[in-house]
Amino acid sequence: MNKINDLFFRLAEFTLVIMLSAMVIMVFGNVVLRYGFNDGIISSEELSRFLFIWITFLGAIVTMRENGHLGLDSLVRKLSLSGKKVAFALSNVLMLGCCTLMFYGTLKQHGINATTRSAVTEIPMSWVYGVGYITSVAMGLMIIGKLIKLSKGEFKETDLIQVQDSEEVITVHTSKDIK
Repeated sequence: MNKINDLFFRLAEFTLVIMLSAMVIMVFGNVVLRYGFNDGIISSEELSRFLFIWITFLGAIVTMRENGHLGLDSLVRKLSLSGKKVAFALSNVLMLGCCTLMFYGTLKQHGINATTRSAVTEIPMSWVYGVGYITSVAMGLMIIGKLIKLSKGEFKETDLIQVQDSEEVITVHTSKDIK
């Protein structure tokens, strides 16, 4: 199971690299064409915008796996072990609820998006906003996995703090750079 999990995230990271590269090439190429030749490729603007949407959502999945999202952990750090477990469970249940709402919202919009086409490339908008399915399911499965691990008692106390204050992240990176 871990191999499949690792393969999925390697594929997601590779896809992110390809999408970002394509986006940079299209935007840079369009800038060169506009300033150098007074011309441009209209579809590159639209495709870049769509790729940006996908990069944002897929990046959120990868970042969640690495616990890289920023948050406020000041209160959680002061709680007892049982308080940290309750806070961990509560925050994950709330995030699971958000994933459910995202999936439901994407599903409700699917019919409209499937019949609506983009202005320039005429891609069905369900392809653009369908990333909501992937994001909600992937994040939901990660959250369910965390809740199962919590119920089995497989977390250390330090694992119960899922996010870091931005100041701490800066301090950690700065101290690494100094050494």
